[in-house]
Amino acid sequence: MELALRDPEAIRLEVGEPDTTTPAHVIDAAACDAHAGHTGYTSSVGTADLRAALARTVTQVNGRPATPDEVLVTHGAMHGLTMALHTLVAPGQEVLVPDPEFPNWRMAAVGGGAVVGTYPTKASNGFIPVVADVEAAVTERTQAIIVCSPNNPTGAVYPAEVLAGILEVARRHDLWVLSDECYEAFTFDAPHVSLLSMDTDDRVLAFHSFSKTHAMTGWRLGYVVVPDARARELMEHLAEAQVACPSAVSQRAALAALLGPQDHVAAARESYRERREAAISLLTARGVPCVRPEGAFYLMVDVSAATGDSEAFALRLLRERHVSVAPGSAFGPAGEGMVRISLASAKTDILEGLGRLADMVHTWSDAEAPGGSVTPGGHLAGVPAAAPGTVPTPA
Repeated sequence: MELALRDPEAIRLEVGEPDTTTPAHVIDAAACDAHAGHTGYTSSVGTADLRAALARTVTQVNGRPATPDEVLVTHGAMHGLTMALHTLVAPGQEVLVPDPEFPNWRMAAVGGGAVVGTYPTKASNGFIPVVADVEAAVTERTQAIIVCSPNNPTGAVYPAEVLAGILEVARRHDLWVLSDECYEAFTFDAPHVSLLSMDTDDRVLAFHSFSKTHAMTGWRLGYVVVPDARARELMEHLAEAQVACPSAVSQRAALAALLGPQDHVAAARESYRERREAAISLLTARGVPCVRPEGAFYLMVDVSAATGDSEAFALRLLRERHVSVAPGSAFGPAGEGMVRISLASAKTDILEGLGRLADMVHTWSDAEAPGGSVTPGGHLAGVPAAAPGTVPTPA
């Protein structure tokens, strides 16, 4: 991303940020409320009216009756997740994350002294985890499991039976479950299922964001649902210590986003669906495999026919073709040999950028790119060869 910012010609496909601005009614409401005086400190965990509105949303959308006290407003979803990790996982204890992973989870855990383990998700299974694999990853040190559906970086949407199975593993081993649901508004072929709706013993914490749903990345506002009273009290104290309180102006914007028209959310979802189909069609026609995402707005593209070094591929693609993508290796071993592109970029940019990417896959020369290597068979290690543009249908 930093390199792309220095290239005025770069087609930006690396950052997961909506290509639209915050809806006008949200901006107008926030400006009006700011002029009316809503510019001071608030409670460390959010204003009463916003927490009440969020509790109603959780009850209606996520399928779990919630009270305002159970909802903590945060400075973005990662603030909430960081607080939870620092509250629930002691130094030396372990948190499990999926591989591929969102790197910020690991950074937040390590920042609190925790150990990070992984459970596998495989391209051949659409990056949906197998419950037995999750349980096999649990150790004596494990204290929490992070689940992300719809998933960043893979776009996988976990079926209800998989989520239920992971939750049962957590019950058997007495673990916390940290459910990242920031992309809940964007599923294409299957509904989003919230782990909150399955939680019967208050071990699930769910993290949400206004950034993606309402194109409010710069407002830095999220919320976390914390049913367990002891965990909630500790996180409330930590919120005060870390940020004092979320932005008052952003909270007014969030309230307007919740209570106002929702047509922009449906329009964004359909736009991402259209871009997904166009991107997959182009890659299929060019003979470049990818993993079809069922949600979020990301697409994992297999570039291993050119090289097994996804970072080398991404750097060279930016340098020579002016296209910025995220190397799969940034998300863990299971992402190696792939790159992630954002479907939240403009459709014209996506198609132009993927065209240039396909050109590089087919013209790559290791002699011209030191450090590159071709994996045996021209596809990801451990993943069966598939027809261009697809992966094998999950069993």
